[in-house]
Amino acid sequence: MRVKNLELNVALIAHDKMKDQMVNFCYAYQHILRNYGLYTTGTTGKRIEEGTVLSVHKLASGPLGGDQQIGAMIVTEDIDLVIFLRDPLTPQPHETDIQALIRLCDVHYVPIATNLASAEIFVRALDNGDLDWRKLRKKHS
Repeated sequence: MRVKNLELNVALIAHDKMKDQMVNFCYAYQHILRNYGLYTTGTTGKRIEEGTVLSVHKLASGPLGGDQQIGAMIVTEDIDLVIFLRDPLTPQPHETDIQALIRLCDVHYVPIATNLASAEIFVRALDNGDLDWRKLRKKHS
């Protein structure tokens, strides 16, 4: 499921109260993000496409299975980085799906940013070529 000519795929997910921040983040870093395959949950993807020049692959919305679709892509090594802007102050009805996604990132060694500070670090690392972790892991296996 790799995007042609793109080595890394990034998942972009944002809870409702964080969608504006995700769009602003993607706008600020679109010059970097455009070089990668971008996969999003439904509404987040629509908002990113409306607010930036980025083209994304939209999956289902999070509560309708989008988190699980991204989880499946993590398992098949089709997602290399997850940026998930979570709303830590609002209870989420699909919290078990969210925890499962974070767990899959941990099990499969996929970096995950859950706030703007860590997202910025990871995007800058992408730009510097510092996230070739999958190649390094296979080399040492």
